[in-house]
Amino acid sequence: MNETQRIDKWLWCVRLFKTRTQAAEACTGGKVKLNDATVKPSRELKPGDVVSMKRGIITWSYRVLAFPKNRVSAKEVAMYAENITPETEKVKMDDLKYIPVIKREKGSGRPTKKERRDLGKFLTP
Repeated sequence: MNETQRIDKWLWCVRLFKTRTQAAEACTGGKVKLNDATVKPSRELKPGDVVSMKRGIITWSYRVLAFPKNRVSAKEVAMYAENITPETEKVKMDDLKYIPVIKREKGSGRPTKKERRDLGKFLTP
């Protein structure tokens, strides 16, 4: 086991991103923070560091425990990363379930003027 590791490689190894390129792009795009500071993909991590990343409306936080040599299985992720996301962030996921969704049948064409008005009434509180 190494004492340090690049942040993009660690994010990929502990299965937070599907590819290492996606992890590097998230770092470059400012979506990943290390101890509340934005980082470049080449930034080295140490055990005990806190990595937070924004996905959608939720900011996930993880504590670095160790560094794997390669990508690990889902069962082994707990050995390398501890999820320390606050409950307030996890509640946001439950709130997403109650957002109204309007579906139209495929091939039904554009909504008519009356249908658009009805949709507007439905969506505005």
